Amino acid sequence: MHLSLEGPNAPLGAGGSLCLTAVTRIDPMGTTGLDRVRQRPLTVIGAATSAGAYGLGQERAPDYLRAHGLVDALVGAGRPVRDAGNVAAFVYRPDPEHPQAANVEQVREAVVAVAVAVSDAYARGEDVLVLGGDCTVELGTVAGALADGSSVGLIYIDLDGDLNTPATGDGVLDWMGLAHILGVDGVEPRLADAGPRTPLLPPQAVYLVAADLLTEPEQRVVQQLDIRHEPIAVVRTDLDAVLDRLVTWASAFDRILIHIDVDVLHYPEFPIAHEIREVPGLTIDELHLLASRVRQIPQWAGLTLCEVNPDHATDVAGQFTRLVSLLRDAV
Repeated sequence: MHLSLEGPNAPLGAGGSLCLTAVTRIDPMGTTGLDRVRQRPLTVIGAATSAGAYGLGQERAPDYLRAHGLVDALVGAGRPVRDAGNVAAFVYRPDPEHPQAANVEQVREAVVAVAVAVSDAYARGEDVLVLGGDCTVELGTVAGALADGSSVGLIYIDLDGDLNTPATGDGVLDWMGLAHILGVDGVEPRLADAGPRTPLLPPQAVYLVAADLLTEPEQRVVQQLDIRHEPIAVVRTDLDAVLDRLVTWASAFDRILIHIDVDVLHYPEFPIAHEIREVPGLTIDELHLLASRVRQIPQWAGLTLCEVNPDHATDVAGQFTRLVSLLRDAV
């Protein structure tokens, strides 16, 4: 796919405005590693879509995060920030005509729009923060990062593996996103082919973190493709070792992208994910620490946040303020 940086998919966004707030902080101790990355501008891209989800809600997350001070928090952390608005907007609806890949055309449209915005940001020398939306948004982030020929590695922090296909899933593309990135057998071509190459990434370019709820078909994919994986228990008990392995692995790539699905959080303690389930997950403090430590990888180039559903928050102001704090330290 050729990613045009002009026309209706340019990152001015649906209903969004393009603004650039610049606050530059130079560390006198040097400009290497995290310091150098912190000086690069950051583009915030809203992917306000629940097309690939099980229901309504996630499409409102980008605007909720902005309303609770996200951009001001990022500027306060010392980076130039460009808010590109929402480049995709779609509210979930049932799609009986596509029972194995619901709303696939709308998912593809969102992927392409995100890819153009991400590609444009990298062409300007900026990093990206993509606000989903459901997990299929990650295809757009990866596609945009690949558009200039850079090598890309993806750290996938998610309680699920998202490695199902139309044949092994339930028709909801949300938990098939990574399978389409990897081009697993049986994926939907209209989605798998939505980027500059197919598959978008080889298995060695993906690192699962905390994906403890793999279905049997997903487990087979992980084994067959030899995908790296750090279970939650190891993340909790030996984070330093996990980070050492991630840093070593990441050194092979030009750009490292981080995917965070908030369903990795323990829902009864921090109910904000789209999926309602009482299964063990990370605490918000554990996820905050993990995201901020992963941020120190020298090749870090972007983060995509997914599955936030404002309707499920029991303390909207408190929980969104806490998420903003996490994102401030994670980018």
